[in-house]
Amino acid sequence: MEHSFWHSKWNKNEIGFHEPEGNALLVKYSHVLLNVKSDTAESEALVNESASSEKTQKRIFVPLCGKTKDIAWLLSKGCEVVGAELSEIAITQLFEDLNLTPTIESSPKGKVYSASHITIFVGDIFKLTHEDIGEVTGVYDRAALVALPDGLRERYAEHMVSLTRCAPQLLITFDYQQSELQGPPFCVSQSMVENMYKEHYAISLLERSDLEGGLKKKVKADNLVFTLS
Repeated sequence: MEHSFWHSKWNKNEIGFHEPEGNALLVKYSHVLLNVKSDTAESEALVNESASSEKTQKRIFVPLCGKTKDIAWLLSKGCEVVGAELSEIAITQLFEDLNLTPTIESSPKGKVYSASHITIFVGDIFKLTHEDIGEVTGVYDRAALVALPDGLRERYAEHMVSLTRCAPQLLITFDYQQSELQGPPFCVSQSMVENMYKEHYAISLLERSDLEGGLKKKVKADNLVFTLS
């Protein structure tokens, strides 16, 4: 998509893609990012215990992050969060929602908003390099890959491999009949994910489930949750 498309969405507050309460699938599968077991009723306690340990503190990259509530959840678990977002409006609102006053710096790649345990790069994600974001222990991609049209997704996947040096990913996509609805979010099926990432990751489908109410309340769709390791 053109940059102007997303700037227009944020300028007009047309952000139906923004989840006001955060994503339940992140909580359910957070063990992928935090490296704790999740197959018992004790999983949430294990996540909390892991997050409180200095030895297991995680640094999570959230691409095309917007002002997602998922960042607050990751911070609450003791993670450091690094994000990338095109819209400065979104990032201003993110820090307001977090009740944080950011330090704002300029760089050749765009502005950088930062506070304790959080750094957000504002601008074109394709201009960022591994040296810019530093080492990350995991990637949480809920709204990035599905936001991109066919063709640009392949470029994005290649860039993520280089940018994060194949850091493990928790990836959430939608599978639906693309002809029935114009994206974004776009259909990104299991075969699409495998074709984009199979040369660099072992890919596991953790869940395929019905998206309650359908996508945009218009078409039947499935949630797909992957781990890339």
